[in-house]
Amino acid sequence: MAQATFEFETLAPRTRPDDTGFELGWDHAHHGLVPPAEHLHPGNPLRQGWEAGKAVFGRRTLQATRTVRQWLQLRLGAWLRGRVFEATAVTPNYLAQIDVARCPITRRALSHSTGGPDDASVDRVLDAAGYAAGNLAVMGSAANQAKGACGWQDAFERAQRIEADPAQALIAGLDAAEWSRLAVLMSFVTALPHEQAARLPLRLLPPNRLRLLNPVQGLQALVTWLLADPGWSALIRRLAERLPGDALRHDFSRFVNAMVPRLIAARRSNAPLALRDALEDAWADELVNRRWQRFALQLDETRIETLLPHAAALLPAGRRALALSRQQATEGWALATGGRVDAVAEAVAEAADWPAATMPRRALRRPGADPAPAHTVAADRSPVTDR
Repeated sequence: MAQATFEFETLAPRTRPDDTGFELGWDHAHHGLVPPAEHLHPGNPLRQGWEAGKAVFGRRTLQATRTVRQWLQLRLGAWLRGRVFEATAVTPNYLAQIDVARCPITRRALSHSTGGPDDASVDRVLDAAGYAAGNLAVMGSAANQAKGACGWQDAFERAQRIEADPAQALIAGLDAAEWSRLAVLMSFVTALPHEQAARLPLRLLPPNRLRLLNPVQGLQALVTWLLADPGWSALIRRLAERLPGDALRHDFSRFVNAMVPRLIAARRSNAPLALRDALEDAWADELVNRRWQRFALQLDETRIETLLPHAAALLPAGRRALALSRQQATEGWALATGGRVDAVAEAVAEAADWPAATMPRRALRRPGADPAPAHTVAADRSPVTDR
């Protein structure tokens, strides 16, 4: 896929730092909601926005749906923590699209506003990035708290520690399989060398609208979704025809043959979640992973990027995958500042010549490195609190 030669980018809106709080208060008033009591003291920009909004909207308010409340709560949490929130794409409608009824990590049904460990929680998957489209997923609050600021390698190491020690069943409340699923989730949004990404078992299918930064994991997910379709045999055959060479097609066929027997029982149950679980659990099998690696490591990223559109075109109705450049995929993630507002806000304030006293007093973190350009596959299908 061709990449654009030039792109014009605005690093941050030319607004004062307190405008975010004012806008939050304004949107609370627009939906007939009262901000949290701790933000109602005089001089708080959130209260100022709320009072201004009440004066304008009065009783002409919009419906405060659950996703609207989540949206406001998420923005409030980001503002208080000094995190970047990409407000153009992350809307109540977006949150509704990524909503799930079951935690993808623990596989337990999610509740709402009970204060329990299974309450739904919207989380940044990559901790060193902002609240932006493609970097958010819904999980239970217990899984969210266990994740904390872990990276994908930390999560995998915890899974391995539990597997190596039969006496240790849980770490931070999660078992080995749950830590494995959490690790794979975080690996999706972490730019990895091709050889490393190709060796990771797909213990978790990507949640809706998550952006996969490693092309080989995009192919891995697409092939797995094709296997979930009742007409998988014809679809897999059509994809295999796109592979260069008989040897590569043979190794791909051997991988598929290792996967299929593990899905027969799940297909008989005729339950979508049972089939999804079986697909994810099949990747825990050593033979499946060995055959996948033998196949995938013969491909480089360029060949995989060529295959991705063909694989995506085979997806059944109701599911689609979009190919994006790395720059498009991470737009709004604020990778250069580790997902934090501080460095961006200081640069904007300096350019606008705002007094230093108006700037938020938060500790700065050293920004992380921005990964090299690549491609992204984003799953799109129609099927919170922040930590």
